[in-house]
Amino acid sequence: MTTTIGWDIGGAHVKAARVEAGRLVAVTQRACAPHLGLAHLEAPIRDTLAELGPADRHRITMTAELSDAFADRTQGVVSVAAIAAREIAAGEIVFYAGARGFVARAEVARAARAIASANWRASAELVAQHCAEALLIDMGSTTTDLVPIRKGAVAALGETDAERLAQGELAYAGFSRGAPQAYASRAPVDGRWTLLVNESFASMADVRRVLGDLPEGDSRADLSPTADGRPKTVAAASARLSRLVGEDRLSDAQARAFADYLARAQRRVIEDQIALLDSRNAFSPAAPVVGAGVGRDLVARLVMAQGRAYRDFADFLDAPAALAAAAGDCAPAASIALLRLEP
Repeated sequence: MTTTIGWDIGGAHVKAARVEAGRLVAVTQRACAPHLGLAHLEAPIRDTLAELGPADRHRITMTAELSDAFADRTQGVVSVAAIAAREIAAGEIVFYAGARGFVARAEVARAARAIASANWRASAELVAQHCAEALLIDMGSTTTDLVPIRKGAVAALGETDAERLAQGELAYAGFSRGAPQAYASRAPVDGRWTLLVNESFASMADVRRVLGDLPEGDSRADLSPTADGRPKTVAAASARLSRLVGEDRLSDAQARAFADYLARAQRRVIEDQIALLDSRNAFSPAAPVVGAGVGRDLVARLVMAQGRAYRDFADFLDAPAALAAAAGDCAPAASIALLRLEP
């Protein structure tokens, strides 16, 4: 029985999925913070391996090279690859280089541009193996990927982050991380337009928690610390959001209305990207939107409000419902373990 672990090593999370004899059996994720020192990346990889156990082969994709721990992406790719190889040690280790497929450790430096932030393509390739026409929208904690699929193949025009941003295939609009004021410079509060304070007082997790889209405390969708180090409660989230409009405490009704405005402002960013893709006929009008990532419930609401068909990434996985749902949160890790590609 061949065992494979798919790794998605990011700048905020290490995610991994274990596949045995072609079937998904485990998924896990941990917070990481390489910008605080590479030990904060090494330890989560080590702990993840201890949880999932040894495997015959390891397939790795990454976005951690974007961390400001590294001078540039190439240095980041080479460094993350070295860390992963050292911590995993046993078993065949290959790295995902997007359309090029998998490459060996010796080729990492030469393939660094293709390896960098290619995790979105792994998920899209898996969807394309099951659904000939689709638009994959993977809303993670930090970003949202929008990947058109035509005739059973990935039809994205961009490969690098810069290209994908320009083509409408990547938006820095994540479910729980990032600044709410990235999507609006002012908001209606108590009957007046109020300019937002451009400080790191709150995150989108506070918006989600006030709106009831996140539970209190840590969850799979929110493992990062809060902006002020205070608890992940609705009351504390409301206080953090209040600081964005220069207040100590908005009323419950005001805080909810403010959070709703910020959530809708972020949603419009994603809607605009869908409209851009639609304008170039990037995906079939009848094609379903496939939702992945920790924010896919919001994606489902958005696309169904537009009258589009929706499918969940978990629908394509042969696994019990709870495990498939966890894999939907970690789509690139699960995908890279399951992909029918030759190393």
